[in-house]
Amino acid sequence: MSEERGRLGRFTDAVLGGARAARDKARELRDEFRTSDEPERALVAPLLPGQELRYVGLGPVRAPQTHKAGRQLADVMADEFVDSLDPKVLFGLLNIVNPVVWVDAVLTPVRLAAGVLLLPGKAGAIAAGVPEAAEPEPTPPHQRVQRDPIPLTEEQEAFRALFRLSLYRPLAEQLAEIAYRRRFVFSGDLATLAGSLLLFLERYSGTPLAVTDTHLHLLRMGPRPDADRPDRRQPRVLWSVRRDRVARVDSERGATGLVQLTSTIVFDDGSWIRLTQPALRDDQSRFLTAIHDLPGQRPQP
Repeated sequence: MSEERGRLGRFTDAVLGGARAARDKARELRDEFRTSDEPERALVAPLLPGQELRYVGLGPVRAPQTHKAGRQLADVMADEFVDSLDPKVLFGLLNIVNPVVWVDAVLTPVRLAAGVLLLPGKAGAIAAGVPEAAEPEPTPPHQRVQRDPIPLTEEQEAFRALFRLSLYRPLAEQLAEIAYRRRFVFSGDLATLAGSLLLFLERYSGTPLAVTDTHLHLLRMGPRPDADRPDRRQPRVLWSVRRDRVARVDSERGATGLVQLTSTIVFDDGSWIRLTQPALRDDQSRFLTAIHDLPGQRPQP
């Protein structure tokens, strides 16, 4: 009996120890997210002269793979099936009548959001901090092997390098695949402001949002270093849009209300994109305060 009691005691101690460790880890994560955003503000403010910086996110934003409405409407299509679609079929599904004209249309909102595309192709790629791909990428079986790079204009080449698209496949096909896979988390058309934001979120990871009195920005900035290490981050603005082009922002907290904020941003061109960001109450409050003058639904206090 005493042996069983001893075993039970050791088991209880192990369970309690694990619970304490989990609690301590949760407290550590909570404290990290609740830290003041002053270090980030000090780094980002010089990038935005003449703007009043109201918010810098402490966690990266992302476009989810799907969401509730998307799951209800989805036609259960695997990525492998998307890869096997003939480009003509894919263009038809996305209502793309002229792929060449469509690619130029996609460049327009990206050009507005990232000035690097106004530079010649190679200079644009360097300005974007993106090394150019040199090797051919694997080609799906249904696609004809292209041994030579496809000719592009200088601006198209800057665009291709910025988003690390393949040199050996038509831009229209690659963009159509992105749009079709992600069609339930944004308006579905890459030739919109929401589409340009989606492209940057697809290309870069660890990107927080910043809000000023005049603009909404997407930043490239790594995580905050440990307290005992110097902060060598060099943030860069990837994407920007004027606040007056944001028609509304509808936000809601995750199921727990503690670790995730979901927002649907609607632009004045009618496009929309659904974003999620890991943000505890303090960071959420800063974001909601920064956008308080924009129309939209907000989570209950």
